[in-house]
Parts: sequence; C-alpha cells; structure tokens
Amino acid sequence: MKAIQVKRTGGPEVMELVDLPVPQPKSNEAVVKIEAVGVNFIDVYNREGRYPAALPFVPGQEAAGVVSAVGSEAHEVAVGDRVAYTSALGSYAEYTAVAADRLVKIPAGVGAREAAAAMLQGMTAHYLSHDTYMLKKGETALIHAAAGGVGLLLVQMAHNIGARVIATVSTEEKAKLARAAGADEVILYTQVDFEAETKRLTGGKGVDVVYDSVGKTTFEKGLNLLRPRGMMVLFGASSGPVAPLDPLALTQKGSMFLTRPSLGHYIITAEELQERAGAVFGMIRAGKLKLRIEHVYPLAEAPQAHRDLEGRKTTGKLLLLT
Repeated sequence: MKAIQVKRTGGPEVMELVDLPVPQPKSNEAVVKIEAVGVNFIDVYNREGRYPAALPFVPGQEAAGVVSAVGSEAHEVAVGDRVAYTSALGSYAEYTAVAADRLVKIPAGVGAREAAAAMLQGMTAHYLSHDTYMLKKGETALIHAAAGGVGLLLVQMAHNIGARVIATVSTEEKAKLARAAGADEVILYTQVDFEAETKRLTGGKGVDVVYDSVGKTTFEKGLNLLRPRGMMVLFGASSGPVAPLDPLALTQKGSMFLTRPSLGHYIITAEELQERAGAVFGMIRAGKLKLRIEHVYPLAEAPQAHRDLEGRKTTGKLLLLT
C-alpha cells in the first residue's frame, strides 16, 4: 500500500511517499481501507517532534473509510461497515489498523469526506463549547482563528447555543466566512488591535471565555479580555508555544481559569466517544453544522498540505484522498 512515512522529524519535506505492507489486525483491531484523511495541526506537531512519536511513523490521526478486516475479538464493527476515527496515529495511508472500540460507524446521510472532516475538529468544537466551558445563551465568547477548521465549527456551535460570538480573522475573505457561520462581530486583527476592539465591543466588561488555538501571539492579550473568573481555553499553538506563566498572574487579572485541554481526555471511554461523535454527526444531518471542505489533496501531496496549513493560507478543512 502507499503511505506517507516520517523517518526523521523536521519540515514538510521529511514526509516521504513509500510502499508498506497492508497491516493485519490484532485481535482487538479492525483494518480500515481509508478513503479520506483529515489534516490537522497535531500532524504538524508530530512531524516536527513537538509531540514525539517513535520513528519511523505514518502521520495522521483522523480518517474515514470501510472496514476490510477484523480481529478475532473485535465485535464492535464488521467487514463492510463505513467508519471514521480520530486520535490514532497512522491515517496518511491507504490502509490502517485501529482498535475496534475507537471506530465510529458513519450514519446514513453523512459521506466519507464529511466524516473525515468532522471527527477531530467537530468533536473538538463540541467538547470546547459543551464541556470545557459550557457556553450558555447570552454569554460572550472570543474565538480566535475563526475561519479555520475548528474555528468555523466552534462559531456555529456557539451561535446555535445563543452565545454572542466575537471572532478574529486575518483577511476580509475569512471575515465573510466567520459571519456566515454566525459570528456577531468579526475583528480583522491585521488591521486593528483585537484587544482594544474587544474591550470596545464589550463596553470594557470583557468576555466570558476565550477559545485560543493560536497561542504565542494572542494568549497574553486574551487573558486581558476575560471578565473576572472568566476562562482561557488554550487548545492550540499555531503561532508557537506560549511563554511560561506565573499562576499569580491569573489572580491579578481577576481570578481567571486557565485550561489546556486535549480531545483525547474528552473521549476517554468508548461510550463518551460514541456520544460525542453521534452528537456531531447529528448536527451535520440536521443541517445545524455545515462543513467547509475547501482544500483536497492526493495522498502524495501531503507535504504541500502541511505547507498550506502552516502558512495560514487555508480556511475550513484540509483532506487527503487515497
């Protein structure tokens, strides 16, 4: 089978297209013939070595396809089932073996591309808005990178809850996307200071929660925008890691809450995984969550997909097709 392999950490150029054997399932696994692969920043972090993985490895943690083989003790799925998964390394390939209890069956009315686009980013947007900080109607959320993969989904979910959404983006094109997703206010941070503008928009009261996937360039200003006892949800670092923080600063700024969550801790059990994925797929089927699959690449062009993602040249979801 064709697969992308990383033999040494580094830039996009370290990803090589190679031939590997089709995996055989262990007793608790199923082999998935992959149709569509989600491209995410965690793949970049693995490739760079920021999130270490044993070398060599096949990157990618999100895909959808069809079960082609099952292990002797894998009773959750059967050959021929349409399935999707996330948080299991090895999706940049034509086939991969995944623990059967981490697979989610794709419901009728949801295609493989939609499923691959929704698992990691859709469930991330869901846990951020429904669990990490449970948004309520009438509250105000500041969402950075609002036209990105998670951003567009998070804006929609926050809007559907009834929260006021203040979104930050870099271009007018991205601003239009954020508004279409339900953002009440959109700040072009390349033209105005988002801290000053958010304070103006909130009458100096601040926001209830900041959802920050950008990190280094936005974090400190974001803390300054929280109301007393507000929450900073730092769930990514596309601009680089945040500088070390003295917890006393949280007290001085208003007894703030700070969390650095990860999807894996919000789908620990098979039951929680199925419930969260089911909620996201339900939103898609009901038309309440619209996916923007704007960039599609053949598997061999995975390095270019990473360059585009890191260059902030994309909106919505990036997919690789096998």
